[in-house]
Amino acid sequence: MPNRLAKETSPYLQQHAENPVDWYPWGEEALGEAKRTGKPILLSVGYSACHWCHVMAHESFEDPGIAKVMNDLFVNIKVDREERPDIDQIYQVAQAMLTQRNGGWPLTMFLTPEQLPFFGGTYFPNTPRYGMPGFGELLQRVRHFYDEHPDDIRAQGAQVVDALARTAPKGSAIERAQFSADPLDEAADYLRSAFDREHGGFSGAPKFPHPDTLELLLRRHAAIGEPEALELATFTLRKMALGGLYDQVGGGFSRYSVDAEWAIPHFEKMLYDNAWLLRLYADAWSITRDPLFERVCAETAAWAMREMQSPGGGYYSSLDADSEGEEGKFYVWTPEEVRALLSADEFRIAASVFGLDRPANFENHHWHLVVAKTGAEAAPALGLDEKTARALLDSAREKLFRAREHRVRPGRDEKILTSWNALMISGMAHAGRVFARKDWIASARGALDFVRRELWKDGRLLATAKDGHAHLDAYLDDHAYLLAALLEMLQAEFDARDLAWAGELGALLRDEFHDPVAGGFFFTSHDHEPLIHRPKPGPDNATPSGNAVAALALNRLSFLTGETRLAEIAAGTIGVFWAQLERQPAAYGTLLAALEEQLTPPRTIIVTGPGAQLGPWRGLLDAAYLPTSIVLFIAPQSAPLPPPLAKPASGTVNAWVCEGVTCLPPIAATRQLQEKLQLPRIASSLVPATAPGSPP
Repeated sequence: MPNRLAKETSPYLQQHAENPVDWYPWGEEALGEAKRTGKPILLSVGYSACHWCHVMAHESFEDPGIAKVMNDLFVNIKVDREERPDIDQIYQVAQAMLTQRNGGWPLTMFLTPEQLPFFGGTYFPNTPRYGMPGFGELLQRVRHFYDEHPDDIRAQGAQVVDALARTAPKGSAIERAQFSADPLDEAADYLRSAFDREHGGFSGAPKFPHPDTLELLLRRHAAIGEPEALELATFTLRKMALGGLYDQVGGGFSRYSVDAEWAIPHFEKMLYDNAWLLRLYADAWSITRDPLFERVCAETAAWAMREMQSPGGGYYSSLDADSEGEEGKFYVWTPEEVRALLSADEFRIAASVFGLDRPANFENHHWHLVVAKTGAEAAPALGLDEKTARALLDSAREKLFRAREHRVRPGRDEKILTSWNALMISGMAHAGRVFARKDWIASARGALDFVRRELWKDGRLLATAKDGHAHLDAYLDDHAYLLAALLEMLQAEFDARDLAWAGELGALLRDEFHDPVAGGFFFTSHDHEPLIHRPKPGPDNATPSGNAVAALALNRLSFLTGETRLAEIAAGTIGVFWAQLERQPAAYGTLLAALEEQLTPPRTIIVTGPGAQLGPWRGLLDAAYLPTSIVLFIAPQSAPLPPPLAKPASGTVNAWVCEGVTCLPPIAATRQLQEKLQLPRIASSLVPATAPGSPP
């Protein structure tokens, strides 16, 4: 008999609807049942693209014997960490406190009916191995301990709650006038010391992209002209793009690499990674004009529109790592498979470029495609000129793509999350502006329209939607990311309605999430469901910090609207995290960007005039790397504009360059503007003439 998960919006929860486990979604019914019966809660947190979540489900949750033990001894609650990041955040930290081990998914936590954690871990096997008991035996041990030691459990739970409270940033007397650039300098010093000079990145295996770190380095190069910062970032971006982290056949990035060489990924593809990396590669191209970065942007945007955008406009959440029950099966090849699909000449160049002439790199019998050599490197040994090699490679990749489309595809999580959609709207709008791709901007507009239509209800934002049903109160990230996305859309195509919506979101952040006493923003709104802890997160993780994005976006919004209170709130947010910024600045890449724009206010460039005459001005500004500038092209319109944007109209184009609140006289010629902004700033000498920067 199906349990209570069948009607949930989360595909992850729906995957467990036929389990023999009597699952509940998190909510009043489950929590009330625990209090009524006195049973402890077994909380299981995961997401649909999670490989080990599937393993534990098949081993334990589909096993009738284990399910009976779960049902007899516990109230079982299943949570999608993507829909309920509030719950996931709390219990990931609690798990680390209780076990002194890193967390992850699946997260398996045992709670009192009052939601206090007393034991936990991540994946547990169904039979004894890895030094752990089988899950069924573990369940009985946990319940026995719960029954026999209630006082110890209550005392430990209280200690965990106290420890969670201590993780919140402490209010600070640091004011804007006391800010310095020291954390920016110290973060750059740390990244130089941690850099992997052979493979790029800043750690060993497993290796994550960390786009916040790379973005910090690009911004530093722009701010002080530091060549090494640019080289660290672009070297890493090239290594990622030429490795197996990037899908060499279909575009898009996997979540992380299991090795230090970026060769073998954990094959799940997440919307948020690709959103941030799309924007980052577009920025790297703006600086270097490296054709590899342009190709990555084009293919990643095409992947997002082809595989991740719903008919209604919103972007889906993720693609699974598994297909037909095997991780990576959709993506890997054998040389024989490839040879059968290609001509002899295509195979020769493809085998050399993609490493098919080398030993298998995936589980000893399959090949995951990496760029072992570029086409320019491989061509001479094969007796080919570079142009011919490139044409053969293009046709080979096209044939491989068409053949792969007939395979059984990985599962797709089709819920539409406000926060992740906002990230992709930002990425697509930004890259569309840089590359003058109206189709990418239209894709971003379609997703923004979906959010406005389906997830914005009566002046309130909702967190998730699927199959026509939207629900769950939105979190800090949803509001902050969407505000930032609107600021990107305003630069791609100015619409006064977007500016008005941005103002509403700014007010919600101020009124519903801001801590008026200590400063900063809570992850949940003031009227959110009470939980055992209310986080105020500051560091970047796989997605940017909501506090940092709010501080960055609200400060920028204040210069567009004249609402100075927003700038004060943004500065206060940095003040709250100042002690952490001083201790560990490299963990706060996005907050460092916000700090940079407090030390030197963002520049606003307003270009007004007839729409038909704006083209040359767009050509000058859109592809330039101006990370601390807001560039708006405003054609004549009837909607009233706030005073900072309401410039005098004329029959010709004029540009106003405003540094903070001080604006220069209007500029009437593109050459004058180019000289004022010192454009173009293209580090063409940093683009290698041969392999590393060239597309394969």
